[in-house]
Amino acid sequence: MPRPSLYSLLRPLLFRLDAEAAHGAGMRAAQLGQRVPGVVRTLFPAADARLAQSAWGLAFASPVGLAAGFDKNAALVPFWASLGLGFAEVGSVTARPSVGNPTPRAFRLPADRALVNRMGLNNEGAAAVAARLASTPRPPGFVLGVNVAKTHDPTLLGDAGIEDFRQSVRALAPQADYLALNVSCPNTAEGKTFETPDALDALLSAVVEELDREPRAGGSGSVGTPPLLVKLSPPATTDIDAGMVNELVQICLGHGVDGFIATNTASDRSGLTTEAGRLEAIGRGGLSGRPLADRALALTRHLYRTTDGAVPIIGVGGIDSAEAAYARVRAGATLLQVYTGLVYEGPGLVSRIHRGLVRLLDRDGLGTLADAVGAAAR
Repeated sequence: MPRPSLYSLLRPLLFRLDAEAAHGAGMRAAQLGQRVPGVVRTLFPAADARLAQSAWGLAFASPVGLAAGFDKNAALVPFWASLGLGFAEVGSVTARPSVGNPTPRAFRLPADRALVNRMGLNNEGAAAVAARLASTPRPPGFVLGVNVAKTHDPTLLGDAGIEDFRQSVRALAPQADYLALNVSCPNTAEGKTFETPDALDALLSAVVEELDREPRAGGSGSVGTPPLLVKLSPPATTDIDAGMVNELVQICLGHGVDGFIATNTASDRSGLTTEAGRLEAIGRGGLSGRPLADRALALTRHLYRTTDGAVPIIGVGGIDSAEAAYARVRAGATLLQVYTGLVYEGPGLVSRIHRGLVRLLDRDGLGTLADAVGAAAR
């Protein structure tokens, strides 16, 4: 019988705090760990070389990365590398600083291994985050993504919202190995996104124009325009509305988008076992974690098939085990991200996914993880 992990012993204490307070405690502990990265690294070894992936000319020592929302202000980039992650996506960052929505605004659904949040894009703003990244030593070989979103202000609509995106891209692109556009955030006050075809087309036109203004040097030494990814919403069910998704995909590809992130959080409460009264008391917010797994898997598979595997996909949503990670890779994801799984499983989840992926490759007689990408979508 395996010994319980340290995190499994600490989790009951953390879960006595509300979700946001526990997250803050975890971030403070990580800041202490960041001071001794060598010690942390001995606890969380690097991924097996068979798991290394390549995308957009970037080398990922591990396919597992940190999803946006965990480190909004890029305060812990060296720490994420010491956990054995191959990359981290910081943000969402907005052009202007924001305190976000009133508290409480983050909630656990333990029965569903899920979270609900309506943080409201709280962050220090693009200028502050860009300055921090410029002064933060980047761990060798660690890839940094920067996720940008529209400032949490319902008056910023239409052209004003697009200009807000442009300001963030202008400030943050020089520090990013890749940029992710959060066009699907359901946690803003006005509840609007850029996922309608006309809105997405106008936004991408502006962002691509901004990126093309001058060559950029990414934080890992890459030269030129950073790869541009678009983060999409989860489908309502595992039955994909192919017409709508394909229209968005074609708009993205027409603007030269380099990849997709599937998926963002969900605004609905489909398929939950948490009692209705608890859900009603929590109210609105983005749902993340295990309940999204099947829907995110379905969208990943659809995107891979629609693009013939020509653009890399980052799979996120309900990845809390090696089996879930492997299923996402086989559906077409080149890379993976974790967030809610870390809350329930702790930082040891990364190493467990690494070990489990190697075991699953051996089971299937595959040499590398790249050999498994899209195997269940072809």
